[in-house]
Amino acid sequence: MKICKFLSLFFAAFTLAAFTSCQNRDDDNSLDSSAGNIQIKFENGFNNLGNIVLDQTVQTSAAGQKHKFSTLKYIVSNITLIDENGNEFKYNENNPDKGAFIIDQADAKAGVIYLDLMGIPENNYKKIKFGLGLSQKAYLLGQDGQAEFWNRAKQKGMSWSWAAGYVFAKLEGKYGTGSADKEFMNHTGNMGNVTANNTPDLYREITLNLPVTARVTGQIKPSVHILADLNQFLSGTKNLILNADNDMAMGSNQHLVDVTDNLAKMFKVDHVHND
Repeated sequence: MKICKFLSLFFAAFTLAAFTSCQNRDDDNSLDSSAGNIQIKFENGFNNLGNIVLDQTVQTSAAGQKHKFSTLKYIVSNITLIDENGNEFKYNENNPDKGAFIIDQADAKAGVIYLDLMGIPENNYKKIKFGLGLSQKAYLLGQDGQAEFWNRAKQKGMSWSWAAGYVFAKLEGKYGTGSADKEFMNHTGNMGNVTANNTPDLYREITLNLPVTARVTGQIKPSVHILADLNQFLSGTKNLILNADNDMAMGSNQHLVDVTDNLAKMFKVDHVHND
């Protein structure tokens, strides 16, 4: 009888130890923060041919207008990576100080602007999603919630007054029929609280498929190369013509809504490197 009681106690203790060990291992896995890095490259071009040279590269629109850029900048935010099972990793969502970037052609190196994102969970990613501009949720955090990015945007000329907010895309240059010799400025962006002001929200979300899986590991830092076809500016979903009514447009009027909708279609992933 004593032997049976001893064996019962022994097996109970063994079972408890085994359960505790498994539980500890499970806890270790849940706290596993294995992470890597990923690089996103933006290359601005015309008709998917990269490297626009400011003040030099001339494009002819579908309507026959010639245009070239002296300034080409836009804001990218809320970058999200989507894995093979549809799960999303949101990189500093609605946190402009850490998760918003200004793509400025003047900063391009051999035609490319580089974004290095750190702390990406190890995974196989099949899609990338990002915002063109800044979401209302991020903007309504107020100045205290985005002071660093606000200062960067101000230095880059990508803001109006604080009450008005950010310039989402700044396109400046010259246009014309025979030659590009007439000045234009198209600055898109939200002005304040769009709901309260009853104005269009120009923030757009873009989702792109990756041609091959981006494999983030501790040893592999994928590079996702995105081409932006600025031919879409005037020759996109809606063919547009620059004229005296819109060549100095700023804000979110109908012309700039059309420009925004065109620009939202200009991105595609050209290739992915898993190095």
